[in-house]
Amino acid sequence: MTCTNTAHIGNVCVLGIGKTGEAACRYLSGLMPGRVDSVTLFGGVNSRESEQTRALGAAGVRCVLGTEEVEGEFDLAVVSPGIPETSAFYRAAAACSAEVISEVELAFRESPANWLAVTGTNGKTTTTSLTTHLLSEAGLSAESVGNIGVLCIEEAASRPYDGWFVTELSSFQLASSPTLRPHAAVLLNVTPDHIEWHGSMEAYAAAKEKVFANMGTGDLAVVSVDDDWCRDVAVRCSGRGLRVCELSVERELGGPDAAFERGGRLVVRLGGVEHDICSVDDLRIRGSHNWENALAASALALFMGIDAEKIASGLATFSPIEHRIEPCGEAAGIHFVNDSKATNTDSVEKALTAFDAGTVVVLLGGHDKGTDLASLSRACCARARVAVCFGEAGPRMAASLKDEAAASGSALEIVCADHLRDAFAAACAEAREGDTVLLSPACSSFDEFSNMAERGRLFKSLATDYCRAHDASGAGE
Repeated sequence: MTCTNTAHIGNVCVLGIGKTGEAACRYLSGLMPGRVDSVTLFGGVNSRESEQTRALGAAGVRCVLGTEEVEGEFDLAVVSPGIPETSAFYRAAAACSAEVISEVELAFRESPANWLAVTGTNGKTTTTSLTTHLLSEAGLSAESVGNIGVLCIEEAASRPYDGWFVTELSSFQLASSPTLRPHAAVLLNVTPDHIEWHGSMEAYAAAKEKVFANMGTGDLAVVSVDDDWCRDVAVRCSGRGLRVCELSVERELGGPDAAFERGGRLVVRLGGVEHDICSVDDLRIRGSHNWENALAASALALFMGIDAEKIASGLATFSPIEHRIEPCGEAAGIHFVNDSKATNTDSVEKALTAFDAGTVVVLLGGHDKGTDLASLSRACCARARVAVCFGEAGPRMAASLKDEAAASGSALEIVCADHLRDAFAAACAEAREGDTVLLSPACSSFDEFSNMAERGRLFKSLATDYCRAHDASGAGE
């Protein structure tokens, strides 16, 4: 076990009855009596008694349900990532707690050794998974945790002494993680997202930058310099004396620590030593944004002491992750790709670059977050052949695309549909041999689905049925 902290914690309240809140309660209740005196769960206004809360109650957790009023005196509050700092629920907990932290921060305090971290608006999951793959293939003990779906606190007590956490971190988690210090960390990009949660783009970017806040001598900050927000972060990190490995897929970089693409090759330079890792054609993951992810993971692996040949071998065997530019079938020369994890416009713009211009039938839509659509519309008009707009955001997306097509003279065809099933059928009707039908929605899924994974699974199921039906039809001819 690596939970080396033996400090007394005291009385704790936990906000939110979702997966994070339940896991935090279970961990903390396991420290009673002794380090923890009491655990009180405040479930939120929509929480109700359930099998889950009854089980927590049996473990010694006091459950307060159906309200966001927080009363009592607590030494620590652990807040679920979906609860904004600006909310009345969060403020109520802060008012009666000595400190408010995230579940990630709790896990770090309990088990502070051997952390790597990855954040950014897009590419976090791929880079986290790829880094873990490279470390594991080289014989190190490594596990992907955090925003990727495996909670840090669930694994903190059981990982081996030499085990590494490769942690995907969202801006929500970073906002309330004041002492987190990874040994090395990556910032891939910062583009508009979750502004409604943070209140401004500046606050969102500041939350991302917190991944480097406690790093110092001996640590490595890998920072993309392909967008303005990240360039500013790189400058500030260097100004603090941090070792910064600049990252770019747009140009070759100088300096002793850099990662970039040169002539179709992935190159990483650490400590002035240059490593020609591999050709971009050796990757199974497509698109220049995935070159960036591979470069970041390679920089972390080299920093961990893994040699370039093993890194190249690991890159070549890494397959696309579920819901991220994931191939999911082919029939009659039409390819189906699930990119349901693309819940913001920048992610879709990057996904479109993975395919030849004029060969994409893209499905756009879902819950409307009110995001500016100008850049997305330009990208779709430049690279897609057909756009099928669906869901709550569908009409606004269609209108933006029509305006851009008229202004630019694009031949983009725009189709509207009510729901994902209708959009899939419309996309198949428009697709022709050589096309890719791409679900890359640029929206969250909450108008029709409980999460983006449910949306992606439906798309894959529809694609499988389409391919089977075509194969059966062809077999009978």
